[in-house]
Amino acid sequence: MSDDLASILSLERLQAAGTGPLYVKLRRMLEEAVRTGTLGHGDALPPERDIAEFAAVSRVTVRKAIDELVADGLLVRRHGSGTFVAKPVSKVEQRLSQLTSFTEDMARRGMSSRSEWLHKGIHTPSPDEMMILGLGTDVKVSRLSRLRIADDQPLAIENASVSGEFLPDPSAVTNSLYAELERLQVRPVRAVQRISATNMKEADAQLLGVSAGAAGLSIERISYLGSGRAVEFTRSLYRGDAYDFVAELTIAVT
Repeated sequence: MSDDLASILSLERLQAAGTGPLYVKLRRMLEEAVRTGTLGHGDALPPERDIAEFAAVSRVTVRKAIDELVADGLLVRRHGSGTFVAKPVSKVEQRLSQLTSFTEDMARRGMSSRSEWLHKGIHTPSPDEMMILGLGTDVKVSRLSRLRIADDQPLAIENASVSGEFLPDPSAVTNSLYAELERLQVRPVRAVQRISATNMKEADAQLLGVSAGAAGLSIERISYLGSGRAVEFTRSLYRGDAYDFVAELTIAVT
């Protein structure tokens, strides 16, 4: 084990003065081992106790260094198994100037997309759904929850709500919700999105293949018909290490 650790960690660099806190030095060396391939995808990291003993630092120092690499997506913790080098993730860049579906976005990039359905059903709307979608007490709502996957890489968890008036049969949606809404002639033409930073809860992290607490992007979108009627209310959770949202800004003309 000490030989394995010696290939990853340099005691000389770790003990050098004036180069920052110990956990930062340790983090840099572990990151370097991943970046250079000394630790490859799927490799298990030595136990925190062994790293602490080899480097003559506290386990708190080791844990802090590893926590940062987990948050950055370089390492992933698996409950009961240990800490492993995460699979490299290809970043997806999505511009915020167009209203497109996940399926359309991935096809435009030459990526294959699919969904793992978590739920499809018709329900009594919640107060939020009633208010946002403008539903009466006698109208049901179609809910669709799925894991969105591109090139076999899980990217997002999507929970969509559509008035039963517009989507009476959620089971008719196979891959693209927007394709089905277009078939029903109720595809939205504009949307308002709210994006915020979040940390992954355990259940969501397992679905997305990241560690609990990893960075994510929480997105709420309300989509509208040309008449101004809200047709879709979607709450999505995206992997923070796999998605970049890009907005083009121009100077206002006065």
